[in-house]
Amino acid sequence: MLTLCMDTSFKYLTLVLVKDDKIIAETQEECFKRQSELIFVRLQELFKMADIRSLDIDSVCITEGPGSYTGVRIAMTIAKTLCQIQGLDLYTISTLRLYAGLKEKTMVIMDARAKRAYVGVYDKDDIIIDDTVMNLEDIDTNGYELVGDLSLLDKEDVTPDIANSFLMTKKIWHKVDDIAYLVPKYLKESEAYTR
Repeated sequence: MLTLCMDTSFKYLTLVLVKDDKIIAETQEECFKRQSELIFVRLQELFKMADIRSLDIDSVCITEGPGSYTGVRIAMTIAKTLCQIQGLDLYTISTLRLYAGLKEKTMVIMDARAKRAYVGVYDKDDIIIDDTVMNLEDIDTNGYELVGDLSLLDKEDVTPDIANSFLMTKKIWHKVDDIAYLVPKYLKESEAYTR
């Protein structure tokens, strides 16, 4: 089973090829608001690195958000098109959940602008705080390993190993039953955001 994993939901462009339970090729770079310019070039490079064609892919996994409005849609549009044309299975995972991997007591913080952040807290397979939007002053980081945009809280940012997280979280990917109706998970419309 060969799976193409893609994350364009925030400031990274991450592309990973997973064959069975092993990463055979990967690329991760920070290119905020430039993912759409680079994704097809990087996909070609990834396929060449692994010596495969797009027709060799059996399934696709993408992040569904939260994140940048446009960023989330880049990988999602490519994945939906590829899966519908080739009849492939499509899987999704929350961006925050992916960034946490399966670590113990991990809080992921991602900039949501306007002195707010997307926040999710996880403990291995368990969700402690499901993806939400919080005001920066309401975020309590005590007792958690932190990942993400920690500069929002006057700490040093921690870049997640997104490629490895795709592999580690494989057992919790969600299969999309009807690809045509898949939509991004934005959270900004949630009640939490308007408080």
